[in-house]
Formats: sequence, structure tokens, C-alpha cells
Amino acid sequence: MKLTFLGTRGEIEKRTRRHYMHTSLMVSHRGADVMIDCGLDWLGKFERLHPRAIVLTHAHPDHAWGLRDGVPCPVHAPQKTWETLAACRVEDRRVIKERTPTKICGITFEAFAVEHSILAPAVGYRVSAGRASIFYVPDLIFIPNRAAALKNVQIYIGDGATVTRAFIRRRGKTLIGHAQVRTQLTWCEKEGVPQAIVTHCGSEIVTGDEPKLFAKLRAMAADRGVEVRIAYDGMKLKL
Repeated sequence: MKLTFLGTRGEIEKRTRRHYMHTSLMVSHRGADVMIDCGLDWLGKFERLHPRAIVLTHAHPDHAWGLRDGVPCPVHAPQKTWETLAACRVEDRRVIKERTPTKICGITFEAFAVEHSILAPAVGYRVSAGRASIFYVPDLIFIPNRAAALKNVQIYIGDGATVTRAFIRRRGKTLIGHAQVRTQLTWCEKEGVPQAIVTHCGSEIVTGDEPKLFAKLRAMAADRGVEVRIAYDGMKLKL
């Protein structure tokens, strides 16, 4: 299984007036490419990638609105995501059921509900092919079934909207927003995940002092027995 980070920047950094492609990941196995998420910045551009299929984590603009005008391949997403994307012109809509392993182009995707948004319910994906297994979740506060989601996972790829700052709000009794990277590294420690990659990066990472920030992240990870990296556009990994 090969991973290619096509975009690693989150919606939050519009405040910086910089432009990056919205966060997306290409998962490749035996010649087939499956794209996870396709945000608004990809509108009219993702076609050049020729994915065999697209999988969505949730319906926020920075993860799904690149499909607004349609797409020439199947798109897989949970039913709640399709309900939010009713106006999208996707013809080949396929439903992924939570906690049900689904084979897409020879790659197994298992969706786990995560807390992130009320209006756009989100999932993370346990993605497996051959002996490789990762967990990909670019937006979340927490994973209710964390032990099952991260069992025997080699790499956790998670939400980089905030490293240490609080970024959680309350809507009635429900929490929305983003977990700190520090918190996600602790999850990796508790569930025995040896490596973590930070994606969907927010302004704390993008506009911060990179050497100091990376040193801080490595120290946090080392305290938890985890290896950490910050993803960058075009980054490739082979598992």
C-alpha cells in the first residue's frame, strides 16, 4: 500500500491569506488509486489524478465540495454524509456502513464515527491492504470506539488543526471542533500505535516557527513512545 499526501492544509488557515490545496490522501494498491476527501479547492482539478474511486470522511466544504459538479468515478461515503450532500451532482453514490469493512479497489475501508461536527457528522477510516493498516482521520475531537479503531494500526494520520491550543466549542450538550495533536499522540501511546503523521494543518503549524514547533512535537511524541511527522504536499510513504 502506498500513501500520497495531495493536500495537508485545513480550512482554518484562510486567516493567513495563504492558499493551499485542501487536505486529501491518495491510497494506492496494485495499480488502483483511491482518493480520500476532495475539498472545494480541488474543484475542476482532481480529474487529472484519475482516481478509481473517492471516499469521503464528512460533508464540510474543505472535504467534499470539490465534487459539486460531479465526478467520473464512484464516490463512497456514510449515509449521513450523502444526506448533507444532496445537491452534489455525483451520479454513482455508494454508501459505506459504519463498522463494516468495505473493499474498494482491493483496499479495505472501515468507517468509525468520530465527534467533530453536528451539521456534518464525520468518520475516520481504518484502511488496510496486504499487511499494512493505517487510521486516517483529518477532523475530530475524539473516537468513541478508539481501541477497535486503532488496534494493530501501524500509522495514525490525524488532525493538525491545533497542536496545544484549545479548539473545542460547545453547542448545547455537544462538543464540536478539533482535538489537540498532543491529545492524539496520547491516544497512540495508549493503543500501541508506533507512528503518527499530522495532516489538515492549521495556522499554529503553518505560520509557526517550524524548527521550534517540530522540536516540541518530537518531544511530546518521544514522551509517549511515538514517532511523529508533519505531512507535506506530495509526501509519499510505502507500507
